[in-house]
Amino acid sequence: MTTSVRRLPGWAKAVAALVLVLVVLFAGIRLAVVPGIKDLFGTETHDRSGPALLKSIQDMSRYNAASGNFQVVVDLEKDAKLLPDAIRGTRTLYVGAGTVDAYVDLGQVGENDVTVDGDRTSATLRLPHARLGRPALDPDHSYAVSKQRGLLDRLGDLFSGNPNGEQAVQKLAVRHIGEAARSSGLTARAETNTTGMLQGLLRSLGFEEVHVSYGS
Repeated sequence: MTTSVRRLPGWAKAVAALVLVLVVLFAGIRLAVVPGIKDLFGTETHDRSGPALLKSIQDMSRYNAASGNFQVVVDLEKDAKLLPDAIRGTRTLYVGAGTVDAYVDLGQVGENDVTVDGDRTSATLRLPHARLGRPALDPDHSYAVSKQRGLLDRLGDLFSGNPNGEQAVQKLAVRHIGEAARSSGLTARAETNTTGMLQGLLRSLGFEEVHVSYGS
Protein backbone atom coordinates (compact mmCIF):
# COMPACT_ATOMS: atom_id res chain seq x y z
CA MET A 1 0.00 0.00 0.00
CA THR A 2 1.52 3.34 -1.06
CA THR A 3 0.68 6.78 0.21
CA SER A 4 0.87 9.68 -2.20
CA VAL A 5 2.14 13.02 -0.87
CA ARG A 6 0.48 16.05 -2.38
CA ARG A 7 2.83 18.93 -3.08
CA LEU A 8 1.76 22.50 -2.58
CA PRO A 9 1.57 24.60 -5.74
CA GLY A 10 4.07 27.41 -6.23
CA TRP A 11 1.64 30.20 -5.43
CA ALA A 12 0.71 28.53 -2.13
CA LYS A 13 4.37 28.34 -1.12
CA ALA A 14 4.80 32.04 -1.92
CA VAL A 15 1.77 32.96 0.19
CA ALA A 16 3.03 30.81 3.07
CA ALA A 17 6.45 32.47 2.90
CA LEU A 18 4.86 35.94 2.93
CA VAL A 19 2.69 35.02 5.93
CA LEU A 20 5.78 33.74 7.77
CA VAL A 21 7.65 37.00 7.09
CA LEU A 22 4.69 39.06 8.30
CA VAL A 23 4.42 36.95 11.47
CA VAL A 24 8.11 37.49 12.24
CA LEU A 25 7.81 41.19 11.43
CA PHE A 26 4.84 41.88 13.66
CA ALA A 27 6.25 39.68 16.40
CA GLY A 28 9.36 41.86 16.40
CA ILE A 29 7.24 45.00 16.50
CA ARG A 30 5.23 43.56 19.37
CA LEU A 31 8.39 42.82 21.34
CA ALA A 32 9.59 46.37 20.70
CA VAL A 33 6.44 48.06 22.02
CA VAL A 34 5.54 45.83 24.98
CA PRO A 35 7.46 47.04 28.08
CA GLY A 36 9.62 44.50 29.87
CA ILE A 37 9.54 41.82 27.16
CA LYS A 38 13.13 42.39 26.01
CA ASP A 39 14.44 42.08 29.57
CA LEU A 40 13.33 38.43 29.67
CA PHE A 41 16.03 37.52 27.15
CA GLY A 42 18.87 39.06 29.13
CA THR A 43 20.07 41.52 26.48
CA GLU A 44 23.68 42.63 26.93
CA THR A 45 25.68 45.39 25.25
CA HIS A 46 29.36 45.03 24.40
CA ASP A 47 31.58 47.81 23.06
CA ARG A 48 34.20 46.23 20.79
CA SER A 49 35.20 49.45 19.05
CA GLY A 50 38.81 49.95 18.08
CA PRO A 51 40.94 52.83 19.36
CA ALA A 52 40.37 56.29 17.90
CA LEU A 53 43.12 57.30 15.47
CA LEU A 54 44.50 60.83 15.16
CA LYS A 55 44.18 61.77 11.48
CA SER A 56 45.49 65.34 11.51
CA ILE A 57 46.15 68.42 13.65
CA GLN A 58 45.24 71.96 12.63
CA ASP A 59 46.45 75.13 14.32
CA MET A 60 43.51 77.36 15.22
CA SER A 61 43.79 81.14 15.10
CA ARG A 62 40.14 82.04 15.49
CA TYR A 63 38.47 83.45 18.55
CA ASN A 64 35.13 81.80 19.30
CA ALA A 65 33.26 84.83 20.61
CA ALA A 66 29.65 83.61 20.76
CA SER A 67 27.66 80.39 20.61
CA GLY A 68 23.95 79.94 19.92
CA ASN A 69 21.78 77.05 21.05
CA PHE A 70 18.96 76.14 18.67
CA GLN A 71 16.09 73.67 18.50
CA VAL A 72 13.94 72.75 15.52
CA VAL A 73 11.06 70.33 14.96
CA VAL A 74 11.42 68.52 11.64
CA ASP A 75 8.31 66.97 10.08
CA LEU A 76 9.45 64.92 7.08
CA GLU A 77 6.93 62.96 5.00
CA LYS A 78 7.61 60.80 1.95
CA ASP A 79 4.70 59.39 -0.08
CA ALA A 80 4.39 57.01 -3.00
CA LYS A 81 2.24 58.37 -5.83
CA LEU A 82 0.29 55.18 -6.59
CA LEU A 83 0.22 53.49 -3.18
CA PRO A 84 -1.57 54.38 0.07
CA ASP A 85 0.52 55.44 3.07
CA ALA A 86 -0.30 52.20 4.88
CA ILE A 87 1.56 50.28 2.15
CA ARG A 88 4.36 52.64 1.14
CA GLY A 89 5.24 55.89 2.83
CA THR A 90 7.05 57.34 5.82
CA ARG A 91 6.57 60.27 8.14
CA THR A 92 9.03 61.21 10.88
CA LEU A 93 8.63 63.87 13.55
CA TYR A 94 12.08 64.74 14.87
CA VAL A 95 13.32 67.25 17.44
CA GLY A 96 16.82 68.48 16.59
CA ALA A 97 18.94 70.43 19.05
CA GLY A 98 22.29 71.90 18.12
CA THR A 99 24.77 74.72 18.51
CA VAL A 100 26.43 77.17 16.14
CA ASP A 101 29.60 79.09 17.02
CA ALA A 102 30.44 82.57 15.74
CA TYR A 103 34.13 83.41 15.51
CA VAL A 104 36.61 86.05 14.37
CA ASP A 105 39.63 84.76 12.47
CA LEU A 106 42.54 86.63 14.07
CA GLY A 107 44.94 84.83 11.76
CA GLN A 108 43.85 87.15 8.94
CA VAL A 109 45.00 90.27 10.78
CA GLY A 110 48.13 91.71 9.11
CA GLU A 111 50.66 94.34 10.08
CA ASN A 112 48.73 97.05 8.26
CA ASP A 113 45.62 96.23 10.28
CA VAL A 114 47.20 97.26 13.61
CA THR A 115 48.23 100.85 14.34
CA VAL A 116 49.89 101.99 17.57
CA ASP A 117 50.78 105.62 18.34
CA GLY A 118 54.27 106.73 19.34
CA ASP A 119 53.76 106.78 23.11
CA ARG A 120 51.88 103.42 23.02
CA THR A 121 48.74 104.79 24.64
CA SER A 122 46.37 104.38 21.68
CA ALA A 123 45.83 101.37 19.39
CA THR A 124 43.60 100.89 16.36
CA LEU A 125 42.75 97.41 15.03
CA ARG A 126 40.89 96.38 11.91
CA LEU A 127 39.56 92.81 12.01
CA PRO A 128 37.67 90.62 9.54
CA HIS A 129 33.96 90.28 10.10
CA ALA A 130 32.77 87.47 12.33
CA ARG A 131 31.70 84.25 10.62
CA LEU A 132 29.55 81.29 11.56
CA GLY A 133 30.89 77.81 12.12
CA ARG A 134 29.13 74.64 11.02
CA PRO A 135 26.03 73.65 13.01
CA ALA A 136 26.74 70.79 15.42
CA LEU A 137 23.79 68.52 16.21
CA ASP A 138 23.58 67.44 19.85
CA PRO A 139 22.76 63.69 19.91
CA ASP A 140 21.94 63.75 23.63
CA HIS A 141 19.10 66.23 23.13
CA SER A 142 17.91 65.26 19.63
CA TYR A 143 15.32 62.52 19.25
CA ALA A 144 12.52 61.17 17.09
CA VAL A 145 9.08 61.91 18.52
CA SER A 146 7.21 59.56 16.19
CA LYS A 147 7.83 57.38 13.13
CA GLN A 148 5.12 56.19 10.78
CA ARG A 149 6.09 53.68 8.10
CA GLY A 150 4.10 51.71 5.57
CA LEU A 151 4.22 47.93 5.38
CA LEU A 152 6.79 47.86 2.58
CA ASP A 153 9.00 50.32 4.43
CA ARG A 154 8.86 48.18 7.56
CA LEU A 155 9.89 45.15 5.54
CA GLY A 156 12.72 47.18 4.05
CA ASP A 157 13.90 48.19 7.52
CA LEU A 158 13.82 44.56 8.61
CA PHE A 159 16.32 43.49 5.94
CA SER A 160 18.28 46.72 5.80
CA GLY A 161 21.71 47.16 7.30
CA ASN A 162 20.60 50.50 8.76
CA PRO A 163 17.04 50.10 10.08
CA ASN A 164 15.07 53.20 11.02
CA GLY A 165 17.83 55.49 9.67
CA GLU A 166 17.42 59.13 10.63
CA GLN A 167 20.01 60.68 8.32
CA ALA A 168 17.42 62.57 6.28
CA VAL A 169 15.78 64.33 9.24
CA GLN A 170 19.15 65.00 10.85
CA LYS A 171 20.40 66.71 7.70
CA LEU A 172 17.23 68.80 7.58
CA ALA A 173 17.65 69.73 11.24
CA VAL A 174 21.24 70.87 10.61
CA ARG A 175 20.14 72.91 7.59
CA HIS A 176 17.32 74.64 9.47
CA ILE A 177 19.58 75.37 12.45
CA GLY A 178 22.14 76.93 10.11
CA GLU A 179 19.46 79.10 8.52
CA ALA A 180 18.26 80.22 11.93
CA ALA A 181 21.80 81.11 12.99
CA ARG A 182 22.31 83.33 9.93
CA SER A 183 19.30 85.44 10.87
CA SER A 184 19.88 85.45 14.63
CA GLY A 185 22.40 88.27 14.94
CA LEU A 186 24.98 85.83 16.27
CA THR A 187 27.86 87.33 14.24
CA ALA A 188 27.08 90.82 15.53
CA ARG A 189 27.19 89.47 19.09
CA ALA A 190 30.54 87.83 18.33
CA GLU A 191 32.03 91.10 17.08
CA THR A 192 30.81 92.94 20.19
CA ASN A 193 32.35 90.29 22.44
CA THR A 194 35.62 90.31 20.48
CA THR A 195 35.84 94.09 20.78
CA GLY A 196 35.31 93.89 24.54
CA MET A 197 37.94 91.16 24.90
CA LEU A 198 40.60 93.08 22.95
CA GLN A 199 39.87 96.37 24.71
CA GLY A 200 40.18 94.72 28.09
CA LEU A 201 43.38 92.93 27.11
CA LEU A 202 45.14 95.97 25.63
CA ARG A 203 44.06 98.29 28.43
CA SER A 204 45.56 95.86 30.91
CA LEU A 205 48.83 96.31 28.97
CA GLY A 206 48.75 100.10 29.41
CA PHE A 207 46.79 101.31 26.38
CA GLU A 208 44.33 104.06 27.23
CA GLU A 209 42.40 104.09 23.97
CA VAL A 210 41.56 100.99 21.91
CA HIS A 211 39.59 101.31 18.68
CA VAL A 212 38.36 98.14 16.95
CA SER A 213 36.64 98.07 13.56
CA TYR A 214 35.54 95.25 11.22
CA GLY A 215 35.79 94.88 7.49
CA SER A 216 38.25 94.20 4.69
